Amino acid sequence: MLTNNLIISTPIDTSLMRGFVELEKTTVGLLPHRLPVNARTQFSDPQLALIETETSGVRLEFKTSATTIEIDVLPTRREIVGIRPRPNGVYDLCINGRLERQQSAKSATILLTDMSAGTTVRKDGPLQTLRFDGLPSGKKLIEIWLPHNEITELCALRANAPIEPLPNTEKSVWVHHGSSISHGSNAKSPTEIWPIIAARATGMDLMNMGFSGNALLDPFTARAIRDRRADFISVKIGINLVNMDLMRLRAFGPAVHGFLDTIRDGHPDTPLLMISPIYCPIHETTPGPGMFDLKALAEGQTKFLASGNSEEVQTGKLTLTVIRQHLQRIVEERSSHDPNIHYLDGLMLYGEQDHARLPLEDRLHPDAEVHRLIGQRFAPLLQSRCRL
Repeated sequence: MLTNNLIISTPIDTSLMRGFVELEKTTVGLLPHRLPVNARTQFSDPQLALIETETSGVRLEFKTSATTIEIDVLPTRREIVGIRPRPNGVYDLCINGRLERQQSAKSATILLTDMSAGTTVRKDGPLQTLRFDGLPSGKKLIEIWLPHNEITELCALRANAPIEPLPNTEKSVWVHHGSSISHGSNAKSPTEIWPIIAARATGMDLMNMGFSGNALLDPFTARAIRDRRADFISVKIGINLVNMDLMRLRAFGPAVHGFLDTIRDGHPDTPLLMISPIYCPIHETTPGPGMFDLKALAEGQTKFLASGNSEEVQTGKLTLTVIRQHLQRIVEERSSHDPNIHYLDGLMLYGEQDHARLPLEDRLHPDAEVHRLIGQRFAPLLQSRCRL
């Protein structure tokens, strides 16, 4: 019988990974991507280049009798001058579907951005080893969910018993696209993000295409969804279009139709759910762009404001209220020839009454309790594939 001092190294490859689109080989290991290379060549936004490599929904899955597991990782964290750094990313280790252990890497490569100067400085950090000791004996299913708010290069995997890839199964695949709320902003750990809460409650295999600040109806994202295997697809659109002040109403409708048309090119009959924005008071009737609340920053708090004017809605500027109205209309029109498309009002997941009880701490993103609330409310819809 193997002891804790005898560690077996297992190569990390696609057979052990879930929740990624591609694995890029780097000088130290493997870097999971959530957008394919053809999409990555079609944008020049450095933020999205970082965001799509943050490992929200990415995990290692395997069976083993090991009582000790080690992984070597090289994390990369983003920081902004003048803003309190986010908590270190968490690695959630689950056994047979139940959260068992949590760890964070003590050090990481830091990307420090000075927004006033428009510069980013990189400070390289060392390789980190995370060791999970004293795990229960016997054959078990292990999931190691990688941090949702960090870039994670996977360098090595070791255990004191053999590691076995999971056999191919017919597990249903859910592909979800959304904003930072779907990416996991302000959640405490990777398994506490609302899409992952819903996926774990229903046994769905989640591919999380939630990209902070980048749910913008990009054609390359629609093509990435089109090309993925999917038994259920959901698209949550609205908040980024408002707080980026990206487009006017004239462009919004055709962009939504084009996004959905592209998905339908690859998934003509797959259940497809369009989700409108959850409640967010600063943007309900006030257009963007959104901005940091400078007074709050001076007091060491991160909060957001809407800098638009409600009168600008008459000129075609978007608000969350406007987006909900038009998304519902678009889905209703399409449903006459597409019976598998559905609409969900985001206020059913988190509405005004919920906000009165559980306000958005930074005025934009849910906290851990609200993530749980949304995930629990969404799980029955996911279970039924909207066939209620």
